[in-house]
Amino acid sequence: MQYQESNSSRGNHRTTRVKRRSSCSDSLERVVKLASLSAVVIFSSSSCCMCHAMKMLFCELGVNPTVYELDHDPNGKSMEKALSKLLGNSPAVPVVFIGGELIGSMDRVMASHISGSLVPLLKEVGALWL
Repeated sequence: MQYQESNSSRGNHRTTRVKRRSSCSDSLERVVKLASLSAVVIFSSSSCCMCHAMKMLFCELGVNPTVYELDHDPNGKSMEKALSKLLGNSPAVPVVFIGGELIGSMDRVMASHISGSLVPLLKEVGALWL
């Protein structure tokens, strides 16, 4: 990371912005890396009822997703901001990645499930065998 230093208040403001962008970029890189480590990854919050419903859906389908509870992660807030930007400023959790690819939030996953495209996708990435 490269930081600019300046004695003027304007320069300090710019330095702060550069740090924030780098932090967001680092968080996005971390999200992408974590999402690629397992067949199904859910970014969640432990107190979110929609997150709980998402986890239950995958468990009932016979999938054992990797779940990252952002409220338990020291970098969770910055990761949540990165996920929100990735989704177009939508609520950041729950967010699902399958095979390292962003599927989206609850509405996208449920639409895929209802249309019948979710299970074949899960089979394709090796998350389901039946």
